[in-house]
Amino acid sequence: MPKVMVSLPADLLADLDREAARRGSTRSGLLAVAVRRELDQQDPAELDALLERARAAMRTTGPFEAADLVRAERDR
Repeated sequence: MPKVMVSLPADLLADLDREAARRGSTRSGLLAVAVRRELDQQDPAELDALLERARAAMRTTGPFEAADLVRAERDR
């Protein structure tokens, strides 16, 4: 496995060590989880575009009562 060198402020490193110990992990393990989570997040601009598409699709639905929809689905 490749090794990397990173620089962190002392207070952040102390927080990292405390959290790794709390989780029963290592610095490397916790950093790997954090990096994976960050890289897996969608781009905010992508999310905005998806939300806008959803809003556009809902504009033509008109008003509705959510409880009525749930009841109708349940009674099917």
